[in-house]
Amino acid sequence: MCGRMTMTHPNDAMARLFGAAPDNDLPPVPRYNICPTQPVAVVTAGQGHRRLRPMRWGFVPHWYKTPTDGPLLINARAETIAEKPAFRAAVRERRCLIPATGFYEWTKDEGGNRLPWYFVPRDGAALVFAGIWQDWGQGEARLTACAIVTTSASDWMSATHHREPVRLAPDDWARWLGETGDKAAPLMRPAPEGYFDRWRVDPSVNSNRAEGAELTVPSAA
Repeated sequence: MCGRMTMTHPNDAMARLFGAAPDNDLPPVPRYNICPTQPVAVVTAGQGHRRLRPMRWGFVPHWYKTPTDGPLLINARAETIAEKPAFRAAVRERRCLIPATGFYEWTKDEGGNRLPWYFVPRDGAALVFAGIWQDWGQGEARLTACAIVTTSASDWMSATHHREPVRLAPDDWARWLGETGDKAAPLMRPAPEGYFDRWRVDPSVNSNRAEGAELTVPSAA
């Protein structure tokens, strides 16, 4: 599962990291509480070059009459992505990289209160999720949307949540983008043990209107 994330690296630095040409309308950074339906910067490949471009986080199947015609599809399960009608064409033809600096997950206390945790790569490097994308609609209603691929959680991650986003190492980026011709299915696996660090953060991040660097500061609770 991945339902909130952060991006604090500059867009031009991300473009250089991926060797991608940046669009002019990328979402401004830093961002400390990116929520579903908001724009995210995504890397796609085609015609011999990579592009860093904005997309709506929340995949829209082609049969939806409006973007809200069915469930909001922010994640796609690795175990069923190749068979699900909403995702099967995209995972074959339209895979992307979704960079972030961290993401949030939640547990609950005995009273049912939601307790947020912040996850980051332990080495401080950019975090890159496996994603899929597609265009939807026509004319002024046209939008481009993406979803993050998730898989069963590692033993370490399962203490917080039973799912985790598929993290891609730099050596896997070209393969996931379809640039090498190799099958991408083996990449849809949990991160290695010890890759992530995590800590509790203040419940103020539970609000999708909250923003600011203080959201990622370790909580005293």
